Amino acid sequence: MHGISGSLRRQSLLVALVCVVCDASLFALRGPLGEVGWRAWAVLLAGIAVNAALAGPARYSGWVSLAHALLYAASPLLLCTCHGYVNGANAGVLIAGYRAGAWLRPKPAVLALVAMVAGVSAGDLEGGGRVAADWRLLAINVGVTALLPWLVGRYTTARRAYIADLEREADERRQHEADAIRRAVTEERTTIARDLHDVISHHVSAIGVHAGAARLGLPGGDSPVRRSLGAVESASRAAMADLRRLLDLLHAEPNAEQPGLDNLGELVETVRAAGLPTRLTLRGEPRELPGSLDVALYRIAQEALTNALRHGRGPVEVELNHGRTEVVLTVTNGLRPDRASRNEHAHRGLAGIRQRVTLFGGQVSYGESGDHWQLRTTFPVEST
Repeated sequence: MHGISGSLRRQSLLVALVCVVCDASLFALRGPLGEVGWRAWAVLLAGIAVNAALAGPARYSGWVSLAHALLYAASPLLLCTCHGYVNGANAGVLIAGYRAGAWLRPKPAVLALVAMVAGVSAGDLEGGGRVAADWRLLAINVGVTALLPWLVGRYTTARRAYIADLEREADERRQHEADAIRRAVTEERTTIARDLHDVISHHVSAIGVHAGAARLGLPGGDSPVRRSLGAVESASRAAMADLRRLLDLLHAEPNAEQPGLDNLGELVETVRAAGLPTRLTLRGEPRELPGSLDVALYRIAQEALTNALRHGRGPVEVELNHGRTEVVLTVTNGLRPDRASRNEHAHRGLAGIRQRVTLFGGQVSYGESGDHWQLRTTFPVEST
């Protein structure tokens, strides 16, 4: 901020210096210094003084413009008008008018304009010559000397205010976008919390199945018990690994990762180890997908397999098809003859799937087809 203030200060000093040098030099070359005596020197020194005042603070712009107007009107009274050049601040009066229009509030700016118009008009009338004799020339000179610089100053101020409004709107838009991102992050963390529930549900379901298998296998010998307990241990480890990843992401750990399609085979193996025959089929040419879409596809497959494990029966077919413009995930499983209507968990799981698919602009369909249940999701991707 201090750098900008210093730069503006130096520029105003330079403007004042240029006006002093130009007006003083022009008056020395064309003014009546030798003929009029002290009055010519008085006009010259007054011109230097009012031009030097152009380097002053903006709040004095009205007084500076009034001083230029007075000098413009008084010069013909002090000097011999037959020499033609009777003004000691020819360039300075233009700058003073501009400053008054640009830097003052409306009321002081209008008062400064009135003073400038009056001073220029009086100076032209007192100076005589063709300008004083022809009202059209007088109006043109007043317009060029007093009105035009003032109007340019007002335009500059209005344009500066307009640009400031645009910048403020852009800042507000960026702030709104940042707020939207923060809300999206909050919603994502809520989604992660829901995923935690789904992960726990999935693996606890597998644990429950194996616990039942272990209980039923106890009378028959140790081999089934041993296999079931091994599967219980494997499912527990997988559950803890998923929970750690999601919790790390929830707490913004820098190295946190979520499972994706690369882990789809492990997921199928876990379900298969739980006693549900499951087959994974990959079609098309695999491609690198956006990280969020990769995670969404994995979570949808996980939810579908959880429902198959809890409410359906085998065999389960998981098909992932990479097309040119879309990725299709289809999960099909058998239905139990004694199945009940979908419970609250199934409704929540399907609602979560719909939400994920809608987020990426995809399509989802699910329902019974004979003695099978099928879930099909389609996500658009860029063609390669």
